[in-house]
Amino acid sequence: MGLRETKKRQTRTAIADAALSLFLEHGFDQVTVAEVARQAGVSTNTVFNYFPSKEDLFFDRQAEVENHLAALVRDRPPGTCPVAAVRDDLLSALRQDDATLGLQPGAPAFWQVIEDSPALRAREREIGERIEAALATALADHPPKSADAPGSAGDLLSVMLAGTIAGTHRAVLRELRRRIMSGDPPAQAGDTVARAAKLAFDRLCSGLHDDGGPTPPEQHAPR
Repeated sequence: MGLRETKKRQTRTAIADAALSLFLEHGFDQVTVAEVARQAGVSTNTVFNYFPSKEDLFFDRQAEVENHLAALVRDRPPGTCPVAAVRDDLLSALRQDDATLGLQPGAPAFWQVIEDSPALRAREREIGERIEAALATALADHPPKSADAPGSAGDLLSVMLAGTIAGTHRAVLRELRRRIMSGDPPAQAGDTVARAAKLAFDRLCSGLHDDGGPTPPEQHAPR
């Protein structure tokens, strides 16, 4: 990385750190972009050059988060279940007390800022939708089974599978957050959630790849 790119990354990090400090102290909705700029020692225009919106200042790793599950599916070894790839990555993060999961001190304060701000809760939902969309594209390009139907039927299947996988992943993180916010020790919360997460993902994976046994009868939705 060249000197120019290094400096840009340092400036971006300094702005994001200054913003987070203010958000944690005063709340997201009470802080202006101008105040963030003063705290970081830059102009307001410079802040907007790096972060198009105030919400981007809080979720400064948004792009990485949105593409994480899709990258796991795209980069998994041939023949690996996409559910297993997501499961193994999540369980590994839980074992390692990954800070991005909120297993480090300070996470409850970060989450409380989100809970107190309608704008951040809305952005969090948008991030979840983008995670699913990116995952659906990855599943369509790298399907669980080579025999999966191409074209519109395959694309629709990918969308539905992405919702299932991403929804389970999101449910695990939501339960982890709930337990820690309720006062459970992070290690205890992580262990409890990890056991349930493994069971949930294992059932998804076995259902996706179990070709034996009778096919359940088709259920018709009521009209």
